[in-house]
Amino acid sequence: MPDHAESPARATFRAMTEGTQEDWMVIASHFGPFAMEGGKRVLDHLRILDGDYGGFPVDRLEHSLQTATRAYKDGRDEEYVVCALLHDIGDTLGAFNHPDIAAAILKPFVSEQNHWMVEKHGVFQGYYFFHYLGMDRDMRDNFRDHPHFQYTAEFCEKYDQTAFDPDYESMPLEAFEPMVMKLFAAPKNSVYGPAITE
Repeated sequence: MPDHAESPARATFRAMTEGTQEDWMVIASHFGPFAMEGGKRVLDHLRILDGDYGGFPVDRLEHSLQTATRAYKDGRDEEYVVCALLHDIGDTLGAFNHPDIAAAILKPFVSEQNHWMVEKHGVFQGYYFFHYLGMDRDMRDNFRDHPHFQYTAEFCEKYDQTAFDPDYESMPLEAFEPMVMKLFAAPKNSVYGPAITE
């Protein structure tokens, strides 16, 4: 007879109203290790952008790498660089709201300022092309009085809108992996955070 590995423990309830302390201790024991691998899953999803051009001069992964490389070489801190790397990770899942997806993924791990930058970068990036599509390129002016307006405008001007150069030498994704893993191992603000350490 084949030697089957023992199945991982699982909760026994059929509805949460039937759950017990023991059930939730089993679930919590799975949550910590799973959550700590979040950075790896994010990197795996980022790789899906490889070869996806969408009509742009470079594929979406290269655009992400260029954006992050430019931020890194400009001396930005690791959190900012990871935001630059992941700002378009939602492209494949949310064609109509990709900034929201990236912002949701990053929210537990980054400052409010960096979260706002990622969440709003689509509108700010529109300054460079919305008018070609019959849209208002100054849509970002709706946020003119926001304290992170200039911070986000600078991100788009210096790193995002410049990152479509087929001749640019980007750092490889592997160079950013330690930064991603470090960031996603330490949530700053999550209702589930205590379950990782307890």
